[in-house]
Amino acid sequence: MGRVLIIGAGGVGTVVAHKMAANSDVFTDILLASRTKSKCDAIAKAIGGNRIQTAQVDANKVPELVQLITSFKPDLVVNVALPYQDLTIMEACLQTKTAYLDTANYEPENEAKFEYSWQWAYQDRFREAGITAILGCGFDPGVTSIYTAYAAKHHFDEIQYLDIVDCNAGDHGKAFATNFNPEINIREVTQKGKYWEDGEWKYTEPHEVHQALNYPEIGPIESYLIYHEELESLVKNFPTLKRARFWMTFGQEYLTHLRVIQNIGMAGIEPIMYEGKEIVPIQFLKAVLPNPGDLGENYTGWTSIGCRIKGLKEGKEKTYYIYNNCSHEQAYKETGTQGVSYTTGVPAMVGAMMYLKGIWTGAGVFNVEEFNPDPFLDEVAKQGLPWVELHDVDLEL
Repeated sequence: MGRVLIIGAGGVGTVVAHKMAANSDVFTDILLASRTKSKCDAIAKAIGGNRIQTAQVDANKVPELVQLITSFKPDLVVNVALPYQDLTIMEACLQTKTAYLDTANYEPENEAKFEYSWQWAYQDRFREAGITAILGCGFDPGVTSIYTAYAAKHHFDEIQYLDIVDCNAGDHGKAFATNFNPEINIREVTQKGKYWEDGEWKYTEPHEVHQALNYPEIGPIESYLIYHEELESLVKNFPTLKRARFWMTFGQEYLTHLRVIQNIGMAGIEPIMYEGKEIVPIQFLKAVLPNPGDLGENYTGWTSIGCRIKGLKEGKEKTYYIYNNCSHEQAYKETGTQGVSYTTGVPAMVGAMMYLKGIWTGAGVFNVEEFNPDPFLDEVAKQGLPWVELHDVDLEL
């Protein structure tokens, strides 16, 4: 049905490649590209069957990207590289008039700043070119945004309060490790908290606001208010929201390590000189920390991610909780990755499927909640991420 170029050969790229290869009726030709071709070759070998072609590309360089896209002629480019590279890949897609999909919004490499403005600025150019750009099609952002759209479509006349809750109750057996790219992960969780309330953004100090929340089949775990990018698009696309927040769980040992890393300057993103060479501390730290893609083998436990929503239905207050629980062990058994990579990679594949089937289309730049949520959620459940709905329950928030 379609040709797809995947850019990025980390844990998420591994899952996307595995799941696309397993759906050969939709993904007829797959090219996996990365700065390090050997990583792509290893993934292709693990999948087998000559289903995956591989290539080398520097996603920071538009001419290289244009050359690769022009030679392979994909119907869609799936970007699971670094968020720093979103704009170069979008630019290459514009130059070649190729559809685009990613899982995380752009952020500049030299500033810990997360917002969609840079990518939304491409709206007119993508619309005029007549091509589709789909933003944030992972789990959060991604599925959580689609859960919200599904709730608005089927269960509420007016959504007023949204709390996205992200729990990783797994154990990888390491003293300290991040579940996705350390450079991105540490920048994300050490920034100030930010949430939407009464028509404006409000800020907190990092990890200042927290409380124990009960997660289904897991139990109570301390959860911390942090900023996450989907809040920006959700308050735009669901203007009835009076409050929108994002919560994530962290263990005390993780937070202790994080504080030490910050206190000694290893989370820094400004270059420093070391033995006559310029290095970025957080990039050096990334090099010595465990590779998130290698955590899966010994990872046990579950993730639990969902949306807790309150609003009005037929004039009455209603509460609603929609979520997915994912097993790290099952994710590893199927794809050789841990659950965090799995929960991001599966939705990216399903979003690509929605595009190739002509279900999610249009000229311009779109966040996933702007599309029909029903076919996506039907498919994502079949592909390994079933979801559960709870009505009229205590949301705890």
